[in-house]
Amino acid sequence: MRTIAVCSTLLFTGIMAHAQMNAFTGQYPATKKVDQADDYFGTKVADPYRWLENDMADDTKAWVVEQNKVTDAYLDRIPFRSDIKKRLTELWNYEKYSAPFKEGGYTYFYKNNGLQNQSVLYRQKGDNTPEVFLDPNTFSADGTSSLQGIDFSKDGSLAAYQVSEGGSDWRKVIVVDTRTGKKVDDTLHDVKFSGTSWFMNDGFYYSSYDKPKGSQLSEKTQIHKLYYHKLGTPQSQDKLVFGGEATPRRYVGGYVTEDGKLLIISAANATYGNEMYIRDLTMPDAPIVPVVTGFDNEQDVVYAEGKTMYILTNHGAPNRKLVMASADKPGMENWKTIIPEGKFPLSVSACGRKLFAQYLEDAVSKVYQYDLNGKKEREIVLPGLGTAGGFGGKMNETELYYSFTSYVYPSTIFRYDIASGRSEVYKRSQVKFDPSQYESKQVFYNSADGERIPMIVTYKKGMKLTGKNPLLLYGYGGFNVSLTPSFSVSNLVFMEAGGIYAVANLRGGGEYGDKWHVAGTKQQKQNVFNDFIAAAEYLIKEKYTSKDHLAIAGGSNGGLLVGACMTQRPDLYKVCFPAVGVMDMLRYNKFTAGAGWSYDYGTAEDSKEMFQYLYKYSPVHNVKKQAYPATMVTTGDHDDRVVPAHSFKFASALQAGQTGANPTLIRIETKAGHGAGKPTDMLIGEQADKWSFLLWNMGLPYKVAHTQKVDISKG
Repeated sequence: MRTIAVCSTLLFTGIMAHAQMNAFTGQYPATKKVDQADDYFGTKVADPYRWLENDMADDTKAWVVEQNKVTDAYLDRIPFRSDIKKRLTELWNYEKYSAPFKEGGYTYFYKNNGLQNQSVLYRQKGDNTPEVFLDPNTFSADGTSSLQGIDFSKDGSLAAYQVSEGGSDWRKVIVVDTRTGKKVDDTLHDVKFSGTSWFMNDGFYYSSYDKPKGSQLSEKTQIHKLYYHKLGTPQSQDKLVFGGEATPRRYVGGYVTEDGKLLIISAANATYGNEMYIRDLTMPDAPIVPVVTGFDNEQDVVYAEGKTMYILTNHGAPNRKLVMASADKPGMENWKTIIPEGKFPLSVSACGRKLFAQYLEDAVSKVYQYDLNGKKEREIVLPGLGTAGGFGGKMNETELYYSFTSYVYPSTIFRYDIASGRSEVYKRSQVKFDPSQYESKQVFYNSADGERIPMIVTYKKGMKLTGKNPLLLYGYGGFNVSLTPSFSVSNLVFMEAGGIYAVANLRGGGEYGDKWHVAGTKQQKQNVFNDFIAAAEYLIKEKYTSKDHLAIAGGSNGGLLVGACMTQRPDLYKVCFPAVGVMDMLRYNKFTAGAGWSYDYGTAEDSKEMFQYLYKYSPVHNVKKQAYPATMVTTGDHDDRVVPAHSFKFASALQAGQTGANPTLIRIETKAGHGAGKPTDMLIGEQADKWSFLLWNMGLPYKVAHTQKVDISKG
């Protein structure tokens, strides 16, 4: 057993009596109001901060600079801000590995030495010393350009990789010869929401939109197009395969099956529901054949061999089932069920001529191995209650690598022998963390309408629930996204100091299948907010925390969640962190791909009833003159997923409406987008500011307490 001495950190020593120290005593930048109003079914709705939607305007850029000055000045006052950043840096500084994957005789894997801004892609042949294949840290001087996907040709001799600059969803694609590392083709530009899928070594399929005429970061993108790029030809000559004006769809993707015989095309107009088409690549100029048309269901080809396809679908199965279909007669009426729908949501992957069925049981993973005929062979025994992933690979493999993590189990990679079902640790996390000192338990509580909601609460063992414990409650509740347990170094900084971290699995997510998702959409969206509010009330009632020690956080749709809950119940929380949130529910569909979110939200143009429902909870439109919790809105100036104008307008409304002493600040990261690809130093800075703001506004100090022995051999 090997132990090392580390600085254990930062116990809270009590509530500071002088609350005036954390009150906002500065002055917010002057934010002009314009005379702008829109008519929705006879109701005039003012939009005084409309000018902030223009991200290219000089006055918007100046406003960003001034807001950041005020926020930086406030954060600079916090005496322990540098201590928290130092501790975060210490904990973050350990080697991190991805699960390996095999291409063209090489084994590839990502590795970060500890504090590198971007993880580096390595490769090795056999037992030889690994070599650097791609180092994204060389893409830009400040680490804000990132590698966002790589796809190899079947023989592994060619690779197409995508680069994002400043966190934008717009990418460029670069093709290299993997044997020499040299670029072999012109760089493709303006690629968005796309993978790359090779057809032999001839070229690859990819998707994109026409480049916007105005701001590339905020202009609406409507018609997605699937192209084929032939190596050695200019991008302007790429062939349109599907989409465009002939078949307008908002999201289109295409990929070639492992044996190279079929092109699978998925097309959708929203984030739920897709059509599916196929093309026989063994026949020149073969027609594109519909498998499923319409957007009432979701389907995806898990694996295909020759004419046989394994399709995961929710057609007649809200928790999903796996069916088999033939490319000769692909219609639903000919589908044969291989793995039937069960009690819990199902996802399926394939590797080594086996199927791996992953079930989400009360938001934790269960995994089973099946043969290709749907016969269950075994359950894969996991280390505990948590999240497992990565059960996929090529069909000629004899082993695969999967990961497992939980709130108290750092992400660990396992090697799995497919024939025997034996798992063994491949890479154990070296983070300085002793899991025996923490506990993570699942509780259930009732929402306003009596619905039973799961929540996982994590904290130090032996903690006394006095009702005065600082607690961060996190949620999302949308787009069929499931929040499953995962380890976070940032959360560890909070918990090792006596904080509690709670995650509520709200309706709108995918934790219990389609019914759970739909129960949090359109005119049932208030269920999501009620679920989150009920979680806060439960945590207070059970003395995990109190109103003076409760913070809430969420990003994107979760930012909307925080914005709605803090405007509906500003009395319930001490600190709020709405991140990259959808805050203007009347205009979200006017920007980038926002119109595709209409399945979950509905739009203000749908009907008078839908407008009224959105208007009633839209955060920007429900800020009043009253006292609000201490709030730090966060966004990135390159966010072209949820444009920063949402956060700009919400922060402006809060600053104008705040009647209490709590700060209502906005922290705008420059050269950053919705979240993907942020460099390590930027992430550490953001998290340090978050915890500093939280503790300071709860009146809690932060100091080094003692030295603790940590057994890192346990992972």
